[in-house]
Amino acid sequence: MLLNKEDCQLLLVDYQQKLMPVILEGKAILENASILARLASKLRVPVFGTEQLPDKLGPLDPQLAGFCKSVLVKSHFSACPEGLVDLLSARPQAGNARSLPRHLKKQEETARKNTVVIGGIESHVCVLQTALDLMDQEFDVWVVTDACSSRTEKNRDAAFDRLAANGAELVTTEMVVFEWLESAEHENFKFALELIK
Repeated sequence: MLLNKEDCQLLLVDYQQKLMPVILEGKAILENASILARLASKLRVPVFGTEQLPDKLGPLDPQLAGFCKSVLVKSHFSACPEGLVDLLSARPQAGNARSLPRHLKKQEETARKNTVVIGGIESHVCVLQTALDLMDQEFDVWVVTDACSSRTEKNRDAAFDRLAANGAELVTTEMVVFEWLESAEHENFKFALELIK
């Protein structure tokens, strides 16, 4: 099964300024998250972020926050108890009074975007718990392994093992990029190549 950008949302978990310096391969992880956010924005894939206790851990990295439709502040390790499912399930509101009945009918026919592509830190805590909760809510979860990390390799790898065992798809940044594009003929192919070079 390949990713379909029309059914995707991108979730960026806790790339916070005070956490990043202690994260294994933090610079590369943040760069991959930035590639995903930039391409998602260009392709109109909705991007959401989370912040764990930002008063203590700082805000979401500004290079990512600018691409987010919304940033959810949380104290739970999983973002789901803080309202993430509602945020990801919301349908865009548009139209005016004259188009409202037609618009409502179209909304009813359109299911929520059911695939959540996740990058974040720490893999074994907030990413893991959020991903497992999303799967319990019947979302398809794709975890971008080279856009996720922890303070230690052991914790990161244990998280990936557990996520895979529970049904999450494990992918890399470039897998996501090329599956969203589908073809070298895509109008944003050159833009994407510049991002990953």
